[in-house]
Amino acid sequence: MASPVPKPGFEKQEKPRGIGQRTVGFWDRVTEGLALAQLWAQFKNEAQSGYRLYSREMPHEELEGKTRGQRFRKIAGALFWAILNKLSPARRIVLLIGVALLISPTFHLGTISLESDSLHVWGGLIILGLFLLEVADRVTLKRDLQIAREIQNWLIPQNPPPVTGLDIAFFNRPANTVAGDYYDVFCRKCSTNNADGPFVIAVADVAGKSLPAALLMATFQASLHTLSAQPGSLVELTCALNRFACEHSSGGRRFTTAFLAEYNPESGGLTYINAGHNAPILQRANGTVDRLDKGGLPLGIMLDSTYDSGTSVIHPGDVLMVFTDGLIEAVNAAGEEYGEARLLSNLFANRACDAKELIARITRVLDFFVAMTPQHDDITCLVARKL
Repeated sequence: MASPVPKPGFEKQEKPRGIGQRTVGFWDRVTEGLALAQLWAQFKNEAQSGYRLYSREMPHEELEGKTRGQRFRKIAGALFWAILNKLSPARRIVLLIGVALLISPTFHLGTISLESDSLHVWGGLIILGLFLLEVADRVTLKRDLQIAREIQNWLIPQNPPPVTGLDIAFFNRPANTVAGDYYDVFCRKCSTNNADGPFVIAVADVAGKSLPAALLMATFQASLHTLSAQPGSLVELTCALNRFACEHSSGGRRFTTAFLAEYNPESGGLTYINAGHNAPILQRANGTVDRLDKGGLPLGIMLDSTYDSGTSVIHPGDVLMVFTDGLIEAVNAAGEEYGEARLLSNLFANRACDAKELIARITRVLDFFVAMTPQHDDITCLVARKL
């Protein structure tokens, strides 16, 4: 006998999930799958960031010699004004009304009389509404930062260009959504029609973090590519970059450290200028290390700054590593820095690896060292290994 055809509206429904499954699903959605230790580390990081933001306005010098009660009142007052000043004038009034309703025992206005419970409810609702407005602003800002991050990703190479005889790999980890670090390898075609060189190798670090540094990084990238297309030596290129940086450095406060080099694939020759950057490591195949430190001041500090260029030759088996200070200054939970000694040891132990694997091993050791400790600087590393 044929099974009866179900009537419309009576199709087989999915079996409803139990309370336990719904609870687990809700928890996973709220936490985005993070473990409790990760959630606690994230909260602690955000609390520390918030404390640093508000503690800048604390009257630390006025607390000396005060009693515990006096210090508490000073800190509470400074914290209150620090929070209030972060809001728009209209939202300050709303916050004050909400706080007043929360702490008021009763309210009388003509025939209107409200008890403390009603006042507390209204005060809580007002503060909740203010909180939702602030969250909306944060979401808008986060969306804009994500767009800025996507644009920034267009400015830096996602994959290294093919360079004859050179194996190249990159690693970049922003401390925030957007970064002030920059890296690039591209062919400089101003002096030759040969697509195989010379190649510019660049790693730079703009002073500061987040959006201001990212904007200056974008201007540095544009100026580097524009000036590199014009004839001239590496020294002339660096001096031109310095002049451009001085015009946009806010009187030297927004300077940029940079390592700039020209690599000739035919000879393996490397001409470089270190503009106040961490000295790159050139590890030879036999394990000895050269530091590429010849150059001058960071870009954007002194308009008439001069730069000296250094030269070297990269032989088969040699590894060039260029990095920003965020790598060696990464800290663990105890506040200990990763340091150059660990980096050199890791590089020596894995010098036979190809560039991509070498980057992977360095980052694994770094991640093990810092664990879940949040970092406050961008981390960038460029590795080039001569085949």
